[in-house]
Parts: sequence; C-alpha cells; structure tokens
Amino acid sequence: MADVDAKVVVDAVSKRFEGRQTVQALDDVSFDVADGEFVCIVGPSGCGKTTLFRIIAGLETATAGAVHVDGDRVTGPSTDRGMVFQEYGLFPWRTVRGNVRFGLEQEDVTAAERDERVEEMLDLVGLRDAADQYPKELSGGMKQRVGIARALAVDPDVLLMDEPFASVDAQTRANLHTELLRIWRETAKTVLFVTHDVEEAVTLADRVVVLQPSPGRLKEVVPVDLDRPRDRTTSAFREYESRIRSLIGD
Repeated sequence: MADVDAKVVVDAVSKRFEGRQTVQALDDVSFDVADGEFVCIVGPSGCGKTTLFRIIAGLETATAGAVHVDGDRVTGPSTDRGMVFQEYGLFPWRTVRGNVRFGLEQEDVTAAERDERVEEMLDLVGLRDAADQYPKELSGGMKQRVGIARALAVDPDVLLMDEPFASVDAQTRANLHTELLRIWRETAKTVLFVTHDVEEAVTLADRVVVLQPSPGRLKEVVPVDLDRPRDRTTSAFREYESRIRSLIGD
C-alpha cells in the first residue's frame, strides 16, 4: 500500500498500448517517494522505465491506476515537475541564459524576478561564464547542466530525469553525478532518476526501484544505506550493485 503522505505516489499504474499488436508496457506498479528523497528507477530494456517516467511527468496517461504528487492526481505536465531528458532538448537559437529563462517566461513573474532567478540557476550549475554561449558551443556535460538549470528555474517540487547522462563519457558522467548530488543537497528537491546503469543508481539513490520486463512490473525497492560520497571500489558498494544486477537478471 502506498504512503498517502509521500511526495509522489505511484498507485497500481498499468499502461497498455493499443494498435496492430497490443503491448502491455506496465502492469500494476506501485511505490512512493518521500519529500526530498532521491530515487532511481532501473530495469532491463522493455521494462517500461521511460513509459513510467512519462506517466509521472504527465506526458502519457495510465490505462489503469494513478500518480499523485502532494495528493493531487497527475493529469498532465505541470511546473511542479521539472523534466530533464537524455537528448538535452535545448533551443539552438537561444543562449545558455535564454534556455534557462524559457520556463520562467511562461510564469507570472516580473522581468527583474525572472532575471534574478536565471542568474541564481547559472550560479547553481556553474555556468555563469558560459551564459552567452549557444548550445553548439557547449560540451555534452555543459548542455545537460543547462537542462538541469532550466528544469529547476521554475522551482518545481519534483525533478524528473530520464537517463540524462547516458550520452556523455564516463569522466563527464562522474563529474555530473557529483554536481547533481550537490544541487540536490542545496535545493532539497525530490528526484526521480531513470537509468539503465546500475552503478549510477547505487552512486546516486537513497532507494532503487527495480522493474522487471514483459510487462513492466515492480520487482523490488532496494534501500541504499551508504554514506555519501560513495566509493565504487568498496565491497559494500559492490554488494548493492551485485544484488540489484541479480534482481534485474532474475
């Protein structure tokens, strides 16, 4: 039974895609996320990770069940959920500052408040010196930090991230992990982070939601009881990684 006092409640969510062939992508998935918690969602290809992400984001509608944020049912996208995607989604004709400002342009705030918020976000992600550059001038890691700043600019309660670091090299990914955890601590946001990388999940998460495929079902929720920053070379870290891999393998 999901905790009704949780920040995010995924309650018996199922998703079926109708077409030439009916595909049951998710079946009766339930879990909750506490306020300020960092939760990773992992599982093999075909387990419905991205479908579940899109339902939580309000970009897809569940066939059955529901998602609630702060007790309110999710019926579509909202500024209470900021989204960061793997493919960046930056506007190439806008500078870094212009991209971060985009969401705020839809909000009822003064120009001065908007400008102040943009500068705060640029400082938060360490991109003030690149504020006037365009996406084509940025590295993959810098683009993803712009995406994070843009998502946080409207001050959402929940940050949703769909494999955001999958397309960057290992060293950049490690740096982004450090940056993301710092930003998470400073902002106290609730984070749901979809990844196919078990090591990444153990590095980041308070708990790891493990899905199994065909159709996507909840296998287990694994609490990660390790102090941060986490050393990937320790036996304790490797034990968590091995346990989650075995759950996915089963």
